[in-house]
Amino acid sequence: MFIPIHDDNPLKVISFQRVTVALIVTNVLVFLWQTSLAPGEIIAADQAFGVVPAALLGGLPDFGAFPEELALITYMFLHADVWHLGGNMLFLWVLGDNVEDDLGHMRYLVFYLLCGIAGALLFAVLKPDSTIPLIGASAATSGLVAAYLMLHPRVKMWAVLVLRVPLYIPAWAVLGGWMAFQVVMVVADPGSPTAWWGHIGGFLAGVVLTPFLKRAGVPLFGGSNESAAK
Repeated sequence: MFIPIHDDNPLKVISFQRVTVALIVTNVLVFLWQTSLAPGEIIAADQAFGVVPAALLGGLPDFGAFPEELALITYMFLHADVWHLGGNMLFLWVLGDNVEDDLGHMRYLVFYLLCGIAGALLFAVLKPDSTIPLIGASAATSGLVAAYLMLHPRVKMWAVLVLRVPLYIPAWAVLGGWMAFQVVMVVADPGSPTAWWGHIGGFLAGVVLTPFLKRAGVPLFGGSNESAAK
């Protein structure tokens, strides 16, 4: 699987990716709070603030007093461990600044949250009896993968293949390869604790939302002026 680590794609409209940075800081602060909890409290927090498909779809009562509908947002800011957090924040850092530049600050935030919600809903619909809380920003960052693919497919980026091989290749190869891996894993490892369907749901939401939320002057697929050597 490809993991993007840096892209050659400077900001064009905004001076600073403040929403992306705020999201990263919020995720890190929430994770630090999680690490301060006792093991039983961590489980309770995941059940309360994560998305439990059986509770969301009415099969079970909510865990605690926190509404399951609000958990569609809060679940994105919880992570299972530092690797889970680090992977999602890397995608957010590398891809988020340019998507924020292309959409504008507020539409970018709406886009990010809607992709996360869509991923959770698709996962819940396909796993309606699951009582295991869904947590993590993966669905939201999968939406960023879709947006970047649709807006900057030819931009070159550094990536690592299977965590070992560094490559400098176009974004379409890195992010397209990453998405293909998600589809393969849905078929090959349906019992995995990783919510592959959540990733796919976030990606599909990104495909649908990007043309409507991008700035009017931003071309799809990089336009004619975006060079692969950029």
